[in-house]
Amino acid sequence: MFRDGTVLGRLLRTPRAVFGLVVLLIVVAAALGADWLMPFDNEDMDFESLLVGPSWPHVLGTDQLGRDTLSRLILGSRVALQVSLGAVGLGVLIGVPLGLVSVTIGGRIDDAIMRVMDAIVVFPALLVAVALAAAIGNSLGTVILAIGIANVPWLARITRAQALALRELDFVAAAEAAGTTTFKVMFRHILPNALAPVIVQATLGMGYAVLAEASLGFIGVGVVPPTPTWGNMLQAAFPFLEQQPALSVAPGVAIFLLVLAFNLLGDALRDILDPRLRGVVR
Repeated sequence: MFRDGTVLGRLLRTPRAVFGLVVLLIVVAAALGADWLMPFDNEDMDFESLLVGPSWPHVLGTDQLGRDTLSRLILGSRVALQVSLGAVGLGVLIGVPLGLVSVTIGGRIDDAIMRVMDAIVVFPALLVAVALAAAIGNSLGTVILAIGIANVPWLARITRAQALALRELDFVAAAEAAGTTTFKVMFRHILPNALAPVIVQATLGMGYAVLAEASLGFIGVGVVPPTPTWGNMLQAAFPFLEQQPALSVAPGVAIFLLVLAFNLLGDALRDILDPRLRGVVR
C-alpha cells in the first residue's frame, strides 16, 4: 500500500489533502530553516518601533518590546511541530502496544487497561499540564508529556478495536495453526493491518496537539518565555488587542492554518485508507 506510492498519489489528487500538505511543508521549512529565515533575532528589541503595525522592515509589525513578530512567528513554528510530533509519538509508543497487549492477554488485564484508559480520558490535557507544571515546572517536555498522555487512551482504544476485529480473520487463524505464538501474531500479522486508523488518528491528534499547546501557552503554563510560541505570543498580544490587532492576528492565523492542515490531511487519509470509502474519494 505504501511501497507502490498509491497513497501519496491519491493524496495528491485530493484538493484538501494538497492544501494540508502545502501548509505543512511551509511550516516544516520555517521550523527547519528558522535560523536563516528570521529577518531579526527573535529577542532583538527595536525601541524606536514599539507596537508598530506591518511596515518595512518589520513586515508583520513588532510587539510591545519592539521584537519582530515575523521572526518570533517563524521560531514559534519549531515549537508547534516539536509538540505535535512529540506528543503524538508518545501517544503511539504507549497507546498502540497497550491496545495490542490488552487484546492478547484479555480477561482482567484487558478490563484493567481499558478502565485506566477511561480514567485518563476524564482529565483534560489542560488540567494534566497544569498539574505537571506545578510539580516539575513549565517546559517543552512538560507540554509534550501532558498532551501525549491525553492521546494514549484514544490510540489504545482504536488499536484494541482493530485487533479484536482482525483476530477473527482467516489469516490470523492460519498463523496460529502454523504454531506462531500469540504475541508474534499480534505484532507481525495484526499490527501492520491495524495501522491505517492509527495513522489517521495520529494525524488528527497532531492538530489537537498544536491547539492544546497554544491554549497552554495562552494561560501561562506552556513553554516558558523568552522562547516564542504561538500561544504565548497570543497571551502577550491580548492586552494590546485594540491598540495593535495585527499582533494577535499573525499567531492566530498560524494556529488556525496548521490545525486545519492536519485535520484536512487526516480526513483525506481516512477516506483513502478506509476500504469502505475508496470509491468515494475524488
